[in-house]
Amino acid sequence: MTAIVKRARLFFKVKKFIPFLYEYFTRHGGRRKWLSLLAILGYVILPFDLIPDFLSIFGMVDDVMILTFILHQIVKHAPAELKEKYDFDY
Repeated sequence: MTAIVKRARLFFKVKKFIPFLYEYFTRHGGRRKWLSLLAILGYVILPFDLIPDFLSIFGMVDDVMILTFILHQIVKHAPAELKEKYDFDY
């Protein structure tokens, strides 16, 4: 249950993600960076969803949950100094 609460709090810190992601992808190397980028691009480009978007709200909630999960994994594996700089406590 605590993982769900952490992801919900993470969702409300969306404004911090743009500079965080920019710095993460430009300054910190590694295989996880490329896997994260592939996961985000793959989910955006590929037409497969867990719940189809034509089901209105449920389809959008599905997209938000998957994106939040991917962002949570990026923050979780980011270097400690980067997490401290943007006040992510994972």
